[in-house]
Amino acid sequence: MTAPSLSGVDVAVLAGGLGTRIREVLGDVPKVLAPVGGRPFLDHLLDWLRGQGARRVVLCLGHLAERVEAHLAHSPPDGIEVVTVVEPRPLGTAGALRFARPHLRSDPVLAMNGDTFLEADLPSFLAGHLAARADVSLLCVEVPSVARYGSVELDARGRVARFVEKDPAAERPGLVSGGVYLLSAAALDRLAAGAGPSLERDFLEAQPPGTIRAQAVRGRFVDIGTPPSLRAAEHIVPGASAPTRAGSPS
Repeated sequence: MTAPSLSGVDVAVLAGGLGTRIREVLGDVPKVLAPVGGRPFLDHLLDWLRGQGARRVVLCLGHLAERVEAHLAHSPPDGIEVVTVVEPRPLGTAGALRFARPHLRSDPVLAMNGDTFLEADLPSFLAGHLAARADVSLLCVEVPSVARYGSVELDARGRVARFVEKDPAAERPGLVSGGVYLLSAAALDRLAAGAGPSLERDFLEAQPPGTIRAQAVRGRFVDIGTPPSLRAAEHIVPGASAPTRAGSPS
Protein backbone atom coordinates (compact mmCIF):
# COMPACT_ATOMS: atom_id res chain seq x y z
CA MET A 1 0.00 0.00 0.00
CA THR A 2 1.33 3.45 -0.91
CA ALA A 3 1.90 5.67 2.12
CA PRO A 4 -0.28 8.81 2.18
CA SER A 5 1.35 12.11 1.34
CA LEU A 6 2.16 14.80 3.87
CA SER A 7 1.42 17.43 1.23
CA GLY A 8 -2.04 18.04 2.65
CA VAL A 9 -1.04 17.89 6.31
CA ASP A 10 -0.19 21.06 8.21
CA VAL A 11 2.93 20.78 10.38
CA ALA A 12 2.89 22.80 13.58
CA VAL A 13 6.44 23.39 14.83
CA LEU A 14 6.60 24.47 18.47
CA ALA A 15 9.48 26.95 18.62
CA GLY A 16 8.55 29.56 21.21
CA GLY A 17 10.62 28.36 24.16
CA LEU A 18 13.03 30.53 26.12
CA GLY A 19 16.00 28.21 25.67
CA THR A 20 17.29 28.83 29.20
CA ARG A 21 19.46 25.67 29.30
CA ILE A 22 21.45 26.76 26.27
CA ARG A 23 21.47 30.54 26.60
CA GLU A 24 25.10 30.51 27.73
CA VAL A 25 26.02 29.28 24.24
CA LEU A 26 23.45 31.02 22.05
CA GLY A 27 23.08 34.37 23.78
CA ASP A 28 20.33 36.26 21.94
CA VAL A 29 20.02 33.68 19.15
CA PRO A 30 16.67 31.83 19.38
CA LYS A 31 17.07 28.10 19.92
CA VAL A 32 15.41 27.20 16.62
CA LEU A 33 18.17 29.17 14.84
CA ALA A 34 20.98 27.44 16.76
CA PRO A 35 23.87 26.72 14.37
CA VAL A 36 24.17 23.05 13.45
CA GLY A 37 26.91 22.23 10.99
CA GLY A 38 27.12 25.87 9.93
CA ARG A 39 23.37 26.33 9.25
CA PRO A 40 20.44 27.25 11.50
CA PHE A 41 18.67 24.21 12.89
CA LEU A 42 15.40 25.54 11.43
CA ASP A 43 16.80 25.35 7.90
CA HIS A 44 17.77 21.71 8.39
CA LEU A 45 14.33 20.96 9.84
CA LEU A 46 12.44 22.61 6.96
CA ASP A 47 14.61 20.81 4.39
CA TRP A 48 13.90 17.51 6.09
CA LEU A 49 10.15 18.16 6.29
CA ARG A 50 10.05 19.14 2.61
CA GLY A 51 11.89 15.92 1.76
CA GLN A 52 9.24 14.00 3.70
CA GLY A 53 6.54 15.61 1.57
CA ALA A 54 5.35 18.43 3.83
CA ARG A 55 4.28 21.59 2.02
CA ARG A 56 2.88 23.84 4.79
CA VAL A 57 4.44 24.60 8.18
CA VAL A 58 2.89 26.73 10.91
CA LEU A 59 5.79 27.97 13.01
CA CYS A 60 4.66 28.72 16.57
CA LEU A 61 7.01 31.43 17.86
CA GLY A 62 7.45 33.44 21.04
CA HIS A 63 10.82 34.39 22.51
CA LEU A 64 12.95 36.30 19.96
CA ALA A 65 10.32 35.70 17.28
CA GLU A 66 11.42 38.78 15.36
CA ARG A 67 14.84 37.20 14.72
CA VAL A 68 13.25 34.06 13.31
CA GLU A 69 10.95 36.10 11.07
CA ALA A 70 13.90 38.21 9.88
CA HIS A 71 15.82 35.04 9.02
CA LEU A 72 12.89 33.64 7.03
CA ALA A 73 12.49 36.94 5.18
CA HIS A 74 16.19 36.99 4.30
CA SER A 75 16.44 33.28 3.45
CA PRO A 76 12.95 32.07 2.50
CA PRO A 77 12.69 28.27 2.32
CA ASP A 78 12.20 26.73 -1.08
CA GLY A 79 9.23 24.50 -1.87
CA ILE A 80 7.47 24.82 1.47
CA GLU A 81 5.12 27.48 2.84
CA VAL A 82 5.94 28.78 6.32
CA VAL A 83 3.31 30.68 8.32
CA THR A 84 4.53 32.32 11.53
CA VAL A 85 2.26 32.70 14.54
CA VAL A 86 3.71 34.72 17.45
CA GLU A 87 2.24 34.18 20.89
CA PRO A 88 1.70 37.38 22.91
CA ARG A 89 3.36 35.90 26.02
CA PRO A 90 4.86 32.51 26.95
CA LEU A 91 1.99 30.05 26.64
CA GLY A 92 3.73 26.68 26.77
CA THR A 93 3.42 23.95 24.15
CA ALA A 94 -0.31 23.37 24.64
CA GLY A 95 -0.98 27.10 24.79
CA ALA A 96 0.97 27.67 21.59
CA LEU A 97 -1.18 25.11 19.76
CA ARG A 98 -4.35 26.70 21.15
CA PHE A 99 -3.20 30.10 19.92
CA ALA A 100 -2.29 28.70 16.50
CA ARG A 101 -5.46 26.61 16.13
CA PRO A 102 -7.16 29.02 13.63
CA HIS A 103 -4.19 28.59 11.28
CA LEU A 104 -4.20 24.77 11.38
CA ARG A 105 -6.47 23.69 8.54
CA SER A 106 -5.83 19.98 7.98
CA ASP A 107 -7.17 16.87 9.69
CA PRO A 108 -4.96 15.53 11.15
CA VAL A 109 -2.19 17.98 12.03
CA LEU A 110 1.41 16.92 12.60
CA ALA A 111 2.82 18.72 15.65
CA MET A 112 6.47 18.60 16.61
CA ASN A 113 8.94 20.20 18.97
CA GLY A 114 11.18 22.75 17.30
CA ASP A 115 14.25 21.79 19.34
CA THR A 116 14.41 18.07 18.59
CA PHE A 117 15.15 15.88 15.61
CA LEU A 118 13.94 12.31 15.29
CA GLU A 119 14.95 10.20 12.32
CA ALA A 120 11.61 8.75 11.20
CA ASP A 121 9.46 8.03 8.17
CA LEU A 122 6.67 10.56 8.61
CA PRO A 123 4.45 9.26 5.75
CA SER A 124 4.55 5.82 7.41
CA PHE A 125 3.61 7.44 10.72
CA LEU A 126 0.67 9.13 8.99
CA ALA A 127 -0.38 5.88 7.31
CA GLY A 128 -0.51 4.05 10.63
CA HIS A 129 -2.47 6.86 12.24
CA LEU A 130 -5.07 6.88 9.46
CA ALA A 131 -5.34 3.09 9.28
CA ALA A 132 -5.98 2.90 13.01
CA ARG A 133 -8.44 5.82 12.85
CA ALA A 134 -6.53 7.19 15.78
CA ASP A 135 -7.40 10.38 17.61
CA VAL A 136 -3.83 11.02 18.74
CA SER A 137 -0.60 9.28 17.70
CA LEU A 138 2.86 9.65 19.19
CA LEU A 139 6.29 8.76 17.82
CA CYS A 140 8.50 7.09 20.42
CA VAL A 141 12.18 6.25 20.30
CA GLU A 142 14.37 4.04 22.48
CA VAL A 143 17.23 5.82 24.23
CA PRO A 144 20.08 4.43 26.36
CA SER A 145 18.91 6.38 29.41
CA VAL A 146 15.47 7.82 30.17
CA ALA A 147 16.81 9.94 33.06
CA ARG A 148 16.77 13.17 31.07
CA TYR A 149 13.42 12.68 29.36
CA GLY A 150 10.96 10.61 31.36
CA SER A 151 9.58 7.55 29.62
CA VAL A 152 6.55 6.09 27.87
CA GLU A 153 5.12 2.67 28.72
CA LEU A 154 3.03 0.87 26.10
CA ASP A 155 0.35 -1.79 26.45
CA ALA A 156 0.12 -5.01 24.44
CA ARG A 157 -1.66 -3.19 21.59
CA GLY A 158 1.07 -0.58 21.21
CA ARG A 159 -1.01 2.10 22.89
CA VAL A 160 0.25 4.40 25.63
CA ALA A 161 -0.41 2.82 29.01
CA ARG A 162 1.18 5.68 30.94
CA PHE A 163 3.75 8.43 30.90
CA VAL A 164 6.44 8.11 33.57
CA GLU A 165 7.83 11.29 35.09
CA LYS A 166 11.47 12.21 34.53
CA ASP A 167 13.73 10.68 37.19
CA PRO A 168 17.40 11.80 37.08
CA ALA A 169 18.35 8.55 38.83
CA ALA A 170 16.67 6.35 36.19
CA GLU A 171 19.81 5.48 34.21
CA ARG A 172 18.13 2.75 32.16
CA PRO A 173 17.13 2.32 28.53
CA GLY A 174 13.53 2.80 27.54
CA LEU A 175 11.06 4.46 25.24
CA VAL A 176 10.67 8.23 25.34
CA SER A 177 8.48 10.62 23.43
CA GLY A 178 10.14 11.75 20.22
CA GLY A 179 8.24 15.04 20.34
CA VAL A 180 6.30 14.27 17.14
CA TYR A 181 2.52 13.89 17.25
CA LEU A 182 -0.47 13.48 14.96
CA LEU A 183 -3.61 15.14 16.30
CA SER A 184 -7.03 14.84 14.76
CA ALA A 185 -9.09 18.00 14.34
CA ALA A 186 -11.34 16.77 17.15
CA ALA A 187 -8.32 16.33 19.44
CA LEU A 188 -7.08 19.82 18.58
CA ASP A 189 -10.51 21.24 19.35
CA ARG A 190 -10.49 19.52 22.76
CA LEU A 191 -7.02 20.90 23.37
CA ALA A 192 -8.16 24.39 22.37
CA ALA A 193 -11.09 24.18 24.78
CA GLY A 194 -8.92 22.99 27.65
CA ALA A 195 -6.42 24.60 29.97
CA GLY A 196 -2.84 24.14 31.06
CA PRO A 197 0.42 25.09 29.34
CA SER A 198 1.96 21.68 28.61
CA LEU A 199 0.96 19.51 25.65
CA GLU A 200 2.32 16.37 27.32
CA ARG A 201 1.40 16.92 30.97
CA ASP A 202 -1.87 18.79 30.62
CA PHE A 203 -3.28 17.13 27.51
CA LEU A 204 -1.62 13.86 26.51
CA GLU A 205 -1.21 12.52 30.04
CA ALA A 206 -4.85 13.37 30.73
CA GLN A 207 -6.08 11.04 27.98
CA PRO A 208 -7.45 7.69 29.18
CA PRO A 209 -4.88 4.85 29.12
CA GLY A 210 -4.89 2.99 25.82
CA THR A 211 -6.33 5.82 23.72
CA ILE A 212 -3.08 7.27 22.33
CA ARG A 213 -1.55 5.24 19.51
CA ALA A 214 2.24 4.94 19.73
CA GLN A 215 4.69 4.12 16.96
CA ALA A 216 8.18 3.19 18.08
CA VAL A 217 11.12 3.92 15.77
CA ARG A 218 14.81 3.09 15.97
CA GLY A 219 16.07 6.27 14.32
CA ARG A 220 18.61 8.68 15.70
CA PHE A 221 17.25 11.29 18.13
CA VAL A 222 18.62 14.52 19.52
CA ASP A 223 17.32 17.36 21.66
CA ILE A 224 19.37 20.51 21.01
CA GLY A 225 18.41 22.07 24.34
CA THR A 226 21.83 21.72 26.01
CA PRO A 227 25.34 22.62 24.78
CA PRO A 228 26.52 18.98 24.57
CA SER A 229 23.44 17.83 22.65
CA LEU A 230 23.69 20.81 20.31
CA ARG A 231 27.23 19.73 19.45
CA ALA A 232 26.05 16.14 18.99
CA ALA A 233 23.36 17.32 16.54
CA GLU A 234 26.07 17.96 13.94
CA HIS A 235 26.42 14.21 13.56
CA ILE A 236 22.70 13.37 13.67
CA VAL A 237 20.75 15.97 11.71
CA PRO A 238 20.76 15.16 7.96
CA GLY A 239 23.21 17.30 5.99
CA ALA A 240 24.83 18.78 9.10
CA SER A 241 27.85 16.50 9.55
CA ALA A 242 30.87 18.50 10.57
CA PRO A 243 34.22 16.74 10.11
CA THR A 244 35.99 19.04 12.53
CA ARG A 245 35.20 21.10 15.62
CA ALA A 246 35.30 24.26 13.50
CA GLY A 247 31.58 24.07 12.85
CA SER A 248 30.69 23.88 16.54
CA PRO A 249 28.83 26.86 18.00
CA SER A 250 30.91 29.34 19.92
